[in-house]
Amino acid sequence: MAQQQNLLGGRYLLKDKVGAGGMASVYRAVDQVLDRTVAVKIMLPQYASDATFAARFKQEAQAAAGLSSPYIVGVYDWGKDGDTYYIVMEYLRGTDLKSGIRSHGALDPKKVAQIGSQICGALSVAHKHEIIHRDIKPQNIMVLPDGNIKVMDFGIARAKNSHLTQDNNVLGTAHYVSPEQTRGQELGPTSDIYSLGVVMYECATGKVPFDGDDAISVALKQVNELPVPPSQVNPNVDGDLERIILRCMEKDPANRFQTADELRRVLNSYLAGRTVDVPEPTRVIGAAGAGATTTRVMSDSTQAMARPVNTTSRPVGGAAAVNTQARQFDTSSYNTKPEGSGKGKIVAAIVAVVAVVAIAIFAVSGLFAPAEQVIIPAVVGMEQEVAEATIRQNGFEVGDVTPGASDEYPEGTVIEQHPTADGVQTAAKGSEIDIVVSSGPEEAATTKVPDLSQAENEEDARNMLIAAGLEAGSVTQEGSDTVEEGKIISQSPDANEEVEEGSKVDFVISLGPDTTPVPDLTGMTESQARNALTDAGFGMSRDEAYSDTVDEGYVVSWNPSGSQESGTEITVVISLGPEESEPETPTTPNTPDSPETPSADDDPGDIDLTGMTKAEAERAIGAAGLTASFSYADGTQVGVDPDHVISWTVSGSTVSVVVAW
Repeated sequence: MAQQQNLLGGRYLLKDKVGAGGMASVYRAVDQVLDRTVAVKIMLPQYASDATFAARFKQEAQAAAGLSSPYIVGVYDWGKDGDTYYIVMEYLRGTDLKSGIRSHGALDPKKVAQIGSQICGALSVAHKHEIIHRDIKPQNIMVLPDGNIKVMDFGIARAKNSHLTQDNNVLGTAHYVSPEQTRGQELGPTSDIYSLGVVMYECATGKVPFDGDDAISVALKQVNELPVPPSQVNPNVDGDLERIILRCMEKDPANRFQTADELRRVLNSYLAGRTVDVPEPTRVIGAAGAGATTTRVMSDSTQAMARPVNTTSRPVGGAAAVNTQARQFDTSSYNTKPEGSGKGKIVAAIVAVVAVVAIAIFAVSGLFAPAEQVIIPAVVGMEQEVAEATIRQNGFEVGDVTPGASDEYPEGTVIEQHPTADGVQTAAKGSEIDIVVSSGPEEAATTKVPDLSQAENEEDARNMLIAAGLEAGSVTQEGSDTVEEGKIISQSPDANEEVEEGSKVDFVISLGPDTTPVPDLTGMTESQARNALTDAGFGMSRDEAYSDTVDEGYVVSWNPSGSQESGTEITVVISLGPEESEPETPTTPNTPDSPETPSADDDPGDIDLTGMTKAEAERAIGAAGLTASFSYADGTQVGVDPDHVISWTVSGSTVSVVVAW
C-alpha cells in the first residue's frame, strides 16, 4: 500500500504525516528530483477503489494544476502508486483557519473581510477555469505567517460530491455546503459563494450558523432554516459586513452575489471604508429555497412558518425530492407572535397588495427592461491612463484597479481585464471593468554567491552552489603557478555577489603549474634542435664539446630536461667531433745535475679543478698555459652540482673537462 512506502511514485520520499481528513492523509515529503520539500496528499483506500472517483479525481487534479493564484496552494504533480492516488502540492508553513478560530474565537470584522476577499481571489481564478471548489471550509484555508491565506483542495471536491451523505466523515463539510449541494443539484459558482458566506459567518462570530448531531440534520438546516444574524451572536459585527455575509448565504442562488469578482469588489469597498450597497437579506423561504411547501412571512413584529407539511415535493430546478419538516425559527433577533394573529394577517395582506401594485407600475414604466448591452473594449496592453479613458469612452465604469507582477508587460501597462474582451463580448452599459496593472517583473528571491576558492575540489564547489540555491555553469581548467591543482582559480559572478536563486556560476579549476615536456633532441642538428624547442615554447642557448661518439654539428646533450615551465631556456651542447691527439714528446727525468723544467705532462696533478665551476676551471687551465676542452654529463649520479667540474684528464697541452649539467 502506497501509504506504507517511504518512496512514492519513485520520486517523493515521505517524511512524516502532517494531517488527515475524511478522504486523505497528508505527508511532508522531499522531491528527490528537484530537491525541495512538498506536501503529498494520499487518497484513502475506500475512495481510490472507486473507478468513477478515480477518473474524476484525475480530471480535477490535472485541472487544479493549471490554476495560478497567490491565494491557491500550488499543485505540482499527481499520480498513482499501487492501489491509490496522490497529489503533490506546495508545502506551506502556517495553520488552517479552523484552528485559528478555535484558538482565538471571533476575528476582527476587517480581518474577516480581508480573508473573504482573498478567498474570492482564489475562487475567481477557479471559476474562470470552470472549476467549482465544492468544499470551501476553514479547514481548507491555510493562514500563512504573514497573515495572508491560501485555499487548498482544489480538484478533490468535485469528485467527492457524490459521497455527501454516506457517512459521518462528511459532518465537517455539511456545516458549509449550500442548500442546492445538499439536494444534489448541479452546482455553480454561487454554491462556493454560499460556503464562503458560512466561513465568514464563523470567522465573524466564532460559531457555525447551523449545527446538529449528524451530517443529515445539519444539511437539512442548511435547506430549511435561516441563520441567526451575526450581530446577534457577536455585537462587534457591523451592519455592512452582516448584510454581505447574509447575502452570500441566501437560500436561492439567484439572490446571492453571482460571481466571486462581484463579492470581492464589495468586500474591498468595505475594507476601504466606502459605502456598501447590499440589499437587506431575504427573510422568506419558499419552495425554491427550502425544497418543500414551506413559507415564512416577515413583518416588523411577526415571524412565522406554516405548520409542517408531511409530504414530499420536488424543489425548483429538478433536484431529487427531499422530505422536509418546517421548524419554528427561534432566535432573539426577532419578536414572535402567535401564528394566527390578526395583525400579522393584515400586515401580510397589505404587503402582498403593495407588491402587486409596485410590480404593475414597474412593468408599465419599463423599469424591468434589460440594460443596454455594449461591446467590451480590449484594454490589455494599454497604459493605465489610456485604458481607463477607453473604458469610459465605451460606456463603462472603471472598477477595481489592482497591481500585478508581469515579465511580459512594462510597468504601468494593463495586463488583465475582467470581464475580458475575448472575441466579441458584451456587458451592460455602465457596468464596471476591473483592470490589473503591471508593476513590472516579479522580484525573484536572491542569494549570495559562495566563495568557491574555499572549496577543496570541483565536487566541493558544486555542493557549495547547491546549498546556496545556485547551479554550476561553465566549468573549465587551466594551469596556475599560484593555485594548487584541483582548487578554484576564479569564478563568475564573484563571491558574495547577490544574484537570483537558480542562477548559474562559472568557475575555473587549477591544473597546477603550467609545464611542458622538453622535447627529445637526440640525433638532431643544431638548427633542428632550435626549431623543436621554439615550437614547444622554450628558448635555447648553445654550447659545444668534443665527442668521440656524436658526429660534429649534432646534439651531444641538453639541460634541463623533463617538464619545465614555458619560456625556460634550454642549454644544448653541440658536438665538435673527436678531438685530434698531439704526439707525445719524450721527457728526460730530472737529475740533480740538470735544471728542473716544469711541464703539465710531467705532473697532471698540478692542475686541480676540484669543486670548480666551468668558468673557474677555464681560467685555471689557461693560467697553466694549457687548452681547455669541455663536455657535459649528468652530475646527479656522482653528487656534483650543475655547472661544476665532475672530472678532467690531461693529454699534452689539452685538459678535457667533464662538467655537470
